[in-house]
Amino acid sequence: QVQLVESGGGLAQPGGSLSLSCAASENIFRFSTMGWYRQAPGKQRELAATLTSGGSTNYVDSVKGRFTISRDNAKNTVYLQMNSLQPEDTAVYFCTARMIPYTYWGRGTQVTVSS
Repeated sequence: QVQLVESGGGLAQPGGSLSLSCAASENIFRFSTMGWYRQAPGKQRELAATLTSGGSTNYVDSVKGRFTISRDNAKNTVYLQMNSLQPEDTAVYFCTARMIPYTYWGRGTQVTVSS
């Protein structure tokens, strides 16, 4: 059973930064895509960023230029660097990993942006 464990959430001020980590129990080369979704209170879960095994990235328009997804293959870890945070970024952030036909999810980490 694949396990994904997120860390790095917390409280940040508007304009601040946070870095999220997602440690996988499997070699991340096995996943076709890894990514981060987020769910704000009262809203549907949405894609924030994805990274394919080939290195292609995709971001939701609202985070482009502010968030960066990356990985460390040796550590089986995917990261989400979040800069210029805004209150609208407040959400629970979930790590995902796609190994066709399955998609695995972490339990999520809370990110709160508030002054």
